[in-house]
Amino acid sequence: MKLKTTALLFTSLLVLAGCDQAEKSAQQLMGKAAETAKQAIDDTHKAAEQAISDATGGLISKKESTEKDADKTNSSSQEI
Repeated sequence: MKLKTTALLFTSLLVLAGCDQAEKSAQQLMGKAAETAKQAIDDTHKAAEQAISDATGGLISKKESTEKDADKTNSSSQEI
């Protein structure tokens, strides 16, 4: 009887250890998937910006840069 109880406890520990390993593997896969998705979004965003810039001859991106520079100037003066 003690042997059966010991075997059952040992088996339970192995199952729990397997579950922990499976959870860690799943977390790693989810992390890699999230990084891959983020990279795909960043690449798509860059491609879209480039397409807009090409289509407009760079007029929109220059305007956005000017607005960003103005915002930086305003925030700099606020810090002083």
